[in-house]
Amino acid sequence: MPEKEIKQLFLDQLFNILERKTEAAISAIESAKESRDSDTKSSAGDKYETSRAMMQIEIEKNEVQLSKIINLKNDLSLIDTQKEYTKVEFGSLVKTNQGTCFISIGMGKVTVDVQSIFAISIASPIGKLLLDKVVGDIILFQGREFVIKEIF
Repeated sequence: MPEKEIKQLFLDQLFNILERKTEAAISAIESAKESRDSDTKSSAGDKYETSRAMMQIEIEKNEVQLSKIINLKNDLSLIDTQKEYTKVEFGSLVKTNQGTCFISIGMGKVTVDVQSIFAISIASPIGKLLLDKVVGDIILFQGREFVIKEIF
C-alpha cells in the first residue's frame, strides 16, 4: 500500500478515536447536567448545594476535555496527506529502526488492520528530538538509538 494511503488510514483512525472521545465527553456533560438539575430541594440544604456544586465541577471538567478534543481535531485537519516531506515536521510519517511515528497529536500506539504506529505530538520530548531531522539522522531517546529510515 502506498505511504500516502497508509498515512490517510492512520489519520482517519485518529479522527475516529477523537470522535468517540467527543461523544463520551458530550454524554458525560449531559448526564451531569441532568443529575444537577434533577436534584430536588427536599434534600438537606447543604447536601443539596454540595451535590449541585460537585455536578457543576464535573460539567466544567468535561467541557474542558471537550474543548481539548476539538483543538486536537482542528490540529489534525491541518495535515495534508499528499504533501511530500524531506524533513520531520508536523504531519510527517517517520519510519525508524525502532518503529513508525506519525508526527500529529499525542495519542500513543494506534493500530489499523495489522499495522501499528505511534501518534506523537511535535511538542513531546521525542517529537522535539525528531523535529527537522532528515533521513539518515540518528537521535537518542531514553537510552535507545533511533535511526531515521524514511520520511513521508
